[in-house]
Formats: sequence, C-alpha cells, structure tokens
Amino acid sequence: MIGRSKLWRVAAVSFTLLNVGGVVYGVLEDDMMHAVGHMALQLVGFVVWRLTATLREDHLPVQPQIDERRIEYLQQSVDAIALEVERLGEKQRFSEKLRSQAGETPEGGR
Repeated sequence: MIGRSKLWRVAAVSFTLLNVGGVVYGVLEDDMMHAVGHMALQLVGFVVWRLTATLREDHLPVQPQIDERRIEYLQQSVDAIALEVERLGEKQRFSEKLRSQAGETPEGGR
C-alpha cells in the first residue's frame, strides 16, 4: 500500500509536469492564454506547497539543543553530591562503631 505522503508527492510532481507541459504546449501552439493559464496554476501550486510546508514545519517537534557546558556542570554537581552522601554515610558508620564499642545503644533504636 502506498503511503499518504508518497501519494501526495506523486500528485505534486504530476501537477508540476502537467503545468510545465501545458506552458510548453501553449507557447509552441502560439496560444498565450493557454500558456499563461498553466503558469498561473503552477504559481498557485507553489504558493499552496509553501504554505503547507510552513505548517508542517510548525508541527515538527523541537529538538533540544544540548549545551555541553551545562551537562558537564550537572555531572560535576551530581558527583559532588554523591561524594557528600558517601562522606555522611562514613560518618554515620564511624559514629555507630564508636557507640557500639562504648556499649551505647544506637539513637532511635529501642
């Protein structure tokens, strides 16, 4: 089955070729009204194509721009937080070790 967008492309190419052929035919037959009519149709087709292309571009999802400096800054911040959490954990383990050696019960434990 032919996709919808492919079908529209085929129609647009056919429309363009038909109108270009009509202009050439009109000029060769010395029928300027015929040639001008096809030129006008081609102009209308171009305007419609530009309008629909603009509408399609408006509906495209915006790709986020990745700023390498900000990512590096975030990575450094996460690393610093991880280091601080590790230090707090070590401090907690050391405090618990000292309490257990002194024979005290842990805080909050009943």
